Amino acid sequence: MIREAAVRHQLNPELIKAVIDQESGFEPCAISEKGAMGLMQLLPGTAELLKTQDPFDPAQNIEAGASYLKQMLGRFKGDLRLALAAYNAGPEKVDSANPAVPDIPETVDYVDRIVNALHGAPAETPVTPIGMADK
Repeated sequence: MIREAAVRHQLNPELIKAVIDQESGFEPCAISEKGAMGLMQLLPGTAELLKTQDPFDPAQNIEAGASYLKQMLGRFKGDLRLALAAYNAGPEKVDSANPAVPDIPETVDYVDRIVNALHGAPAETPVTPIGMADK
């Protein structure tokens, strides 16, 4: 599911894995104190905006989360740190910080953990579709 979403959205699958690990620890039924749901912790409004019928369905959740992450990368011109901060705290908070990672300890830690997990790998990448690597 992660690889398929990565292919569709031209994201590094390791980025999606790192976000899921940080957001939910790979618990598909996770619910945050703020009401974020599923693997990629979609807020109800985001899930609705992305037309996610069941945010606890792993495939739907990963698809929506990857789509939103790609939108944030586009909004912040490929800047991974800003995109991750927007995913965590909301794009308005990133914009109001000039744009920058807002000085919110949870968001700073979130961005640092995911960036460090990627070890310098790019966020966006053309991914070879499943079954095409051997051709």
